[in-house]
Amino acid sequence: QVQLVESGGGLVQSGGSLRLSCAASGSILSINDMSWYRQAPGKQRDEVAAITSGGSTNYADSVKGRFTISRDNAKNMVYLQMDTLKPEDTAVYYCNAEVTYRWFGRDLTSAKWGQGTEVTVSS
Repeated sequence: QVQLVESGGGLVQSGGSLRLSCAASGSILSINDMSWYRQAPGKQRDEVAAITSGGSTNYADSVKGRFTISRDNAKNMVYLQMDTLKPEDTAVYYCNAEVTYRWFGRDLTSAKWGQGTEVTVSS
């Protein structure tokens, strides 16, 4: 079994910063792309930032220049540094990872999701 657990969400004032963390655990053989998504109330879940195993990054236009995604491959962790936060960044943030893992003697690859961490930015 593979689990992703996010942490670091909370309430922050507009212009403030938060750092989200996501830890992957279980019978992990390797992790390919890792991403952060967010879902605001009544809206669809959208990708915010992504990072490959080699460290290449991609960002949604709405967060470019304000958010930074990074990862620690040795610890199976991904981070999202969020600066200059705005009220429209308020959402539940989810970690996603493409994981290759051992399952009853077989190597499987699938996308895994965390349970989400809530970020609220007050104006």
